[in-house]
Amino acid sequence: MQNKTVKAVMVKGARDVRLETHTLAWNEDQVLVKVERGGICGSDIHYFQHGRAGMSVLKSPMVLGHEFVGVIEQAPRESALKPGQRVAINPSQPCQQCDICLSGKQNLCRAMRFMGSAQFYPHVNGGFAQYVAVNPAQCVPYSEAAKPETIAFAEPLAVCIHAVKQAGDLTGKRVLVTGAGPIGCLVIAAALASGATEVIATDISARCRALAQEMGASCAQDPRDEQVIEAWSANGGAFDVCFEASGASSAVASVVGYTRPGGIIVQLGMGAAEVNYPVGPLLVKEIQLRGSFRFIDEFTTAVRWLEAGKINPLPLLSAQLNMEEAVAALELASDKERAAKVQLIF
Repeated sequence: MQNKTVKAVMVKGARDVRLETHTLAWNEDQVLVKVERGGICGSDIHYFQHGRAGMSVLKSPMVLGHEFVGVIEQAPRESALKPGQRVAINPSQPCQQCDICLSGKQNLCRAMRFMGSAQFYPHVNGGFAQYVAVNPAQCVPYSEAAKPETIAFAEPLAVCIHAVKQAGDLTGKRVLVTGAGPIGCLVIAAALASGATEVIATDISARCRALAQEMGASCAQDPRDEQVIEAWSANGGAFDVCFEASGASSAVASVVGYTRPGGIIVQLGMGAAEVNYPVGPLLVKEIQLRGSFRFIDEFTTAVRWLEAGKINPLPLLSAQLNMEEAVAALELASDKERAAKVQLIF
């Protein structure tokens, strides 16, 4: 076992985030990675604002962050990984032993150890630190020609590629994405890259609507516009596939009306505690409602797409701040009228 004192962005409770030193321990089977940068996710914001993310409640200090890239400092001798390699880190650590993992659905593993998550105790530290220790399987090397700020989008893009796969073949389909935050915008790009003929977006924020169009949406509408709602709901619905990426109760309920008979709804937005859901229309139109949670092997796919320039996520990068400015970065990332994705540099 080896030890190293590192600086890390620690969350201790609601509105209590500090840059502190802690001791990182790793063994000879693990990879030591010098972190370059990481993107702030919605769950990081929830831990910062509320001391919890959904049902995952902080019980002790935890290192934030699960969207990050770095450079290998030390690797196991038998590994194909080498010091100096740039890598994206897959934050998922499924058990690989349960029936769910063995069936190939590792994203649904009930024992998943996801980096930067307080789901279990002890919590699983994240990647917002100068160094992290990970398993070799979590490291996905990428080309030196690719920009780290681009590859740092691999984790959220993987979420979106998984959602697109949940929808099935999108070739020639007309698609709606409700919620044009970073996830919604990346779903737009992933759907177009997967063959969708047209993608339309909604968001109550004018800034987010503009970003949606920059990411490829043919148009972006305010969901409070009654004329738009009426047009999309006419004749049984206007869209073959709807991706609900906001998690807002009103949006979750609305997409049933917008979806054509026999169409598909993919729910990937989280947050709605209660929804007055139109079950009747869902049934009589035989709409398929499919959940989408995290990702499986789509993480490597996301790295390859970003590496090859198949998707350019950089319109979503609003700011890059040093780790010493973590609190300011979290504050900025919390304000969707000012920022989409904010990255920390280590």
